Amino acid sequence: QRRSLAPSQLAKRKAGDEDEEEEEEDWQPPTSRKRQKAASEAESGECYRSPFRKPLAQLTNRPHCLDSSQHEAFIRSILSKPFKVPIPNYKGPLGLRSLGVKRAGLRGPLHDPFEEGALVLYEPPMLSAHDQLKIDKDKVPVHVVVDPVLSRVLRPHQREGVKFLWDCVTSRRIPGSHGCIMADEMGLGKTLQCITLMWTLLRQSPDCKPEIEKAVVVSPSSLVRNWYNEVEKWLGGRIQPLAIDGGSKEEIDRKLVGFMNQRGLRVPSPILIISYETFRLHAEVLQKGSVGLVICDEGHRLKNSENQTYQALNSLNTPRRVLISGTPIQNDLLEYFSLVHFVNSGILGTAQEFKRHFELPILKGRDADASEAERQKGEERLKELISIVNRCLIRRTSDILSKYLPVKIEQVVCCRLTPLQTELYKNFLKQAKPVEELKEGKISVSSLSSITSLKKLCNHPALIYDKCVEEEEGFMGALGLFPSGYSTKSVEPQLSGKMLVLDYILAVTKSTSNDKVVLVSNYTQTLDLFEKLCRSRRYLYVRLDGTMSIKKRAKIVERFNSPSSPEFIFMLSSKAGGCGLNLIGANRLVMFDPDWNPANDEQAMARVWRDGQKKMCYIYRLLSTGTIEEKIFQRQTHKKALSSCVVDEEQDVERHFSLGELKELFTLNETTTSDTHDKIKCRRCVNGHQVRPPPDGSDCTSDLSQWQHCADKRGLQDSVLKAAWDAAVTFTFHHHSHEEQRGIP
Repeated sequence: QRRSLAPSQLAKRKAGDEDEEEEEEDWQPPTSRKRQKAASEAESGECYRSPFRKPLAQLTNRPHCLDSSQHEAFIRSILSKPFKVPIPNYKGPLGLRSLGVKRAGLRGPLHDPFEEGALVLYEPPMLSAHDQLKIDKDKVPVHVVVDPVLSRVLRPHQREGVKFLWDCVTSRRIPGSHGCIMADEMGLGKTLQCITLMWTLLRQSPDCKPEIEKAVVVSPSSLVRNWYNEVEKWLGGRIQPLAIDGGSKEEIDRKLVGFMNQRGLRVPSPILIISYETFRLHAEVLQKGSVGLVICDEGHRLKNSENQTYQALNSLNTPRRVLISGTPIQNDLLEYFSLVHFVNSGILGTAQEFKRHFELPILKGRDADASEAERQKGEERLKELISIVNRCLIRRTSDILSKYLPVKIEQVVCCRLTPLQTELYKNFLKQAKPVEELKEGKISVSSLSSITSLKKLCNHPALIYDKCVEEEEGFMGALGLFPSGYSTKSVEPQLSGKMLVLDYILAVTKSTSNDKVVLVSNYTQTLDLFEKLCRSRRYLYVRLDGTMSIKKRAKIVERFNSPSSPEFIFMLSSKAGGCGLNLIGANRLVMFDPDWNPANDEQAMARVWRDGQKKMCYIYRLLSTGTIEEKIFQRQTHKKALSSCVVDEEQDVERHFSLGELKELFTLNETTTSDTHDKIKCRRCVNGHQVRPPPDGSDCTSDLSQWQHCADKRGLQDSVLKAAWDAAVTFTFHHHSHEEQRGIP
């Protein structure tokens, strides 16, 4: 190797050789910084090492025991302790079976059927010891038991309802049919019963697997959020429903496609909650697959088999159908047939066969002018219809609630017209030509308009003031009947008999109690008058009608029901939101005007007397005496009598009105205190005073007088109406009190 001979390089090499010789003489292993620090600490006598640090022990590779028997015993002791979940008192299946290994032995139910209070929907047949040896263990049926989380909160009638629903949808009541109608009256917990049914079907069956994969709940748009909240309330996050109550078409289609594409035993969102309108618009997406169960809330919307909603739902690929309706019969038996045909197609034949075999004989037998032979034939066909339908229909009345809820007093208040209303009413009857057309049997658009005009006049003359100004047909020259200087900007209660009574009821309620009031009307114009009255009296109020969005409805209902909310009045349009709302924050309800369909009134009046109500409830139904409103109320009585015969199975419902009498709409009876009371032939009254019991000692059997009886001031049980009476308001009333049913004198 060549090296540089430069003097500088030679000097460096010479110096390096001397250093190497010294290192060879005094060489020592290199020390780390920690050792250098320790050495310096030793030299100085100070130690900065933590007293808690212990020196590491040297490990050896020698085993603890060299004896083979001791080693085997040591390994066996380790393996004898299986994995245990570190949760106190945990008794789950983990540790009893290995992952991926099929469980051996007989199959078992999801919940213990022998637990106290268990609701068993299906009990497998008992097997002898010989049969148990022969049967395939993978095909042994198991008990179907309702989840204890739900069975603990179900009332006796609700447990019975869940068992009925499960038997129907699993084809155990009617072989080959999987549908039923839940026709319990309002407030009996139909929603909870259906949630229990869905949860059970989604989790178990006698075959030890879920009965269905997915379920669809179709409801009015105002109840979509309510259904979602109810599922969250009762199942406590065990399931995640998909609620669709708005959005763009593309967004809704995307959600529905995702829902329909779900498969398997554990579907992420197995319950779809959707409104009737949204379902109709997006039916094509839902019809591409199959659904295990469909539940139609407020199912009386499907009374017409020709409308698009009915046809869209009927084409859904699902055999199991549950229809919820507290009022399955609203107008006629053909609508009733449509509901039964939807859930169980064919059990009543075709529509033409049903009409010929059932509807015509029953209606003829119900007419007051029917012969004895027609009545007998009608009763026979009625019994036959009931025997068929009762296999798939369950109906319990609100009498059951009297065990759990406070007393409810329902009062029909007949209010006299004011002089202005009387003159306008008579003036209209003299001028309106549609009156004669209706009497001749011709119903035209103008005839229907006349009915609406008279109904609005009964509410308040302000509602027909514009027609008087324009001198429309029937109101020519009527403007001069109004007081001088009259203006619609302010409400004048003294010009309307019903508004005058309402003003007294609100004033006395506000001044003597902390009760809240629900005001219900069929017309938004009437709600406008209520608003003017509340502003003039300085009452705090909220209003719900068709213009309010679905999300906002749920918020105002929740706020009004809060005990701390200051709102005194809840104004409700029966057309927009009368179905399904829970307004237990109020215990007084005023039904300001009647509807032709008794179901609408019944739905609206059931808003306050529901689960959760703590106060005694008062229902006031206001009618203008001797007017078209009483005729409407009488027509409701006729329809309810038909419903009670077919649905409630009451055999002794009295035939009050002939069909001819129901056509006398355009008359005004100024001499009566109640035209309806005169026609029901009430046997509780003598010379206008209430007598209890009836003079002949028999029970009242008429549809109205069975639970409703008239009274004078001495019979008044409501302090609010007593105060109104003392204020010189003239009216009579009938009331339906659950005190009698509960044995309260």
